[in-house]
Amino acid sequence: MLAVLSLFAFQAAAAPAPAAESAGARADTVAIQEWNVPWENTRPRDPYYAPDGKVWFVGQAGNYIAHLDPKTGEFTRVAIEEGTHPHNLIVDRQGNVWYAGNRNSTIGKYDPKTEQFTHYRMPDSTVRDPHTLVFAPDGNIWFTAQQSQAIGHLNTRTGEVRLVKVGSRESRANPYGIVTDPQNRAWSVLFATNKIVSLDPGNMAVKEYVLPRAETRPRRIARTSDGNLWYVDYVAGYLGRLNPTTGEIKEWRAPRAESSRPYAMVVDDRDRIWYFETGRGQPNQLVGFDTKTEQITHRSLIPSGGGTVRHAHYEPTTREIWFGTDVHTIGRVKVP
Repeated sequence: MLAVLSLFAFQAAAAPAPAAESAGARADTVAIQEWNVPWENTRPRDPYYAPDGKVWFVGQAGNYIAHLDPKTGEFTRVAIEEGTHPHNLIVDRQGNVWYAGNRNSTIGKYDPKTEQFTHYRMPDSTVRDPHTLVFAPDGNIWFTAQQSQAIGHLNTRTGEVRLVKVGSRESRANPYGIVTDPQNRAWSVLFATNKIVSLDPGNMAVKEYVLPRAETRPRRIARTSDGNLWYVDYVAGYLGRLNPTTGEIKEWRAPRAESSRPYAMVVDDRDRIWYFETGRGQPNQLVGFDTKTEQITHRSLIPSGGGTVRHAHYEPTTREIWFGTDVHTIGRVKVP
């Protein structure tokens, strides 16, 4: 079932002049620490803070999951099923690691206490590439499958996987970033379109929200405590806000404008948005945005350069942002 919602209000903040770089220099900076991952050419990415203080991440090219002990700097690698090539992982409250098998149509679960694996196979053979996983408040998992044009729901108690197609080979959607809300609904950006969708966990019904600029390509998404949805437009270089109740959309140009390529993003415990500019203006730049004052508050360059920061995780218990880079580092930001 697919419903389409027509948005009726849109406001774009004035795009910055080329002098925006120098103006942004007045913003504060944050402390960033990075650790070099010891396994070269393995594309470490998508770190996630676990209850025991370890930080788990995947090696997409290296076909592994691993963890970093931030206190000692020690890395530990765990072998997984051949051909998995995990894209993303998340860690539940019991410390179990759930990872997306991007090439074997699988979501894996690893229990570090018993060192046992459980595998959940996709019930549709055309859904080959679980991409980004996210927990709902009820403990179940929503996920995207970008190239398979699907969004899925995994019941973590029964193992049931339900799938819905949001695009096709002829009309691509490329579901990418995904978040959940207190009603256990999923919200996902469709990277090949100018759309955001919501999915109901009861009947898997899909509702579309069409963003007003046809060229918009939203890549990641976050949700603030007021229920607003925030997205980054990777192609044109905007931060955007959708009020799903009123349909109002407002956008702000990223500091590096059309060359910014904003990608990874998170929201912190003060409802501030943090996103990484990953475009031609290397090194990658972390931008902090206060959603209440609607002002950029922080701008910090990634010490390693970053290459591309593709995904990030905010840990509220420590008030830290964790991220991985394409130059083989795992990074931590201490949020002020």
